Amino acid sequence: QVQLVESGGGLVQAGTTLKLSCATSGLTFSMYDMGWFRQSPGNEREFVAAITWSGGNTAYADPVKGRAAVSRDNSKNVVYLQMTNLKPEDTAVYYCASSRGYLPRNPTEYNYWGQGTQVTVSS
Repeated sequence: QVQLVESGGGLVQAGTTLKLSCATSGLTFSMYDMGWFRQSPGNEREFVAAITWSGGNTAYADPVKGRAAVSRDNSKNVVYLQMTNLKPEDTAVYYCASSRGYLPRNPTEYNYWGQGTQVTVSS
C-alpha cells in the first residue's frame, strides 16, 4: 500500500519561511522522481517543484523560482519543499506526488499523490 503524507503547512505571515515534508511508504522511493504541486479553490492544480530520484536535478515553476528549494532524503523516504519569502498568492493546498518520468511538470505524469497540507499566507 503506497502512502504519501504531507506535513508542515500552517498559517504564516508574508515574508516568512515554511518547510513542508512528504513522508512516503509502500514504494521504492529512490526509483521515483518526486514533485510538489499546489491548488487553491477554483484553480487548476499547478506545478511547483520536482526532484530526480538521486536528488541531482531539480525543476521549479516560475512563480517560486528563487524562493523554493526541493530536496529529498532517500534513507528516510522523505521529500521536502522549503518556501521562503512567502506571499499571499502562495496560499494553497500543497501536494507531493511520485513519478516514473523525468521531472515532469504535468500532474498526469504522476501516479501517487498525498492528501495535501494547507499553507495559508497572510499579509
